[in-house]
Amino acid sequence: MSRFRLPPALLATLLAVALVAVPALAAETSTRLSVAVDRTEIATQLGSTFAFSSTIRNDGPVAVSGLIAHLNVLSLRDGVYVDPEDWSSQRTHYLDPLLAGASTTITWHVHAVNGGALGMYVAVLPESGVGLPPPTSPLIRLDVADRKTLNSGGILVLALGIPALIGLLAFAVRLRRGRRPAR
Repeated sequence: MSRFRLPPALLATLLAVALVAVPALAAETSTRLSVAVDRTEIATQLGSTFAFSSTIRNDGPVAVSGLIAHLNVLSLRDGVYVDPEDWSSQRTHYLDPLLAGASTTITWHVHAVNGGALGMYVAVLPESGVGLPPPTSPLIRLDVADRKTLNSGGILVLALGIPALIGLLAFAVRLRRGRRPAR
């Protein structure tokens, strides 16, 4: 029984070519994609809902498939926790194949959960998980104004009404005791 064996030098050469060619092919795929957004600044208030669009374009010579567009949200200030899932219920879109020169537009619906200076961007990643830097959109600077309200959640009625009601009841009891006939 004979086995076919590649000479070690040839095996090393094939491995080296594969290690260089596969990332180069993946890099070519990622560099021929571009991501644009319809604006780079949004000003809104805490609790508001807003939308923006991103356009993913295939500037390469061949069709590309297996792409995922993902919305990312982060604080531009230290010490502010941002949970991106609170901002949008659909932060991931699986894209249909993009022909050479074609583009697709996604409208993102977002709910402002944190106040302050935040950033959002869209990244496009391959389903294959190839470990290369994904093309990303320009940063959208998001300024979310905190809503200062005296009656947050309808608490003002309770905060003023309950003590007033207790005071009225105490006053009524005192008046009633004052009108009792003497024994």
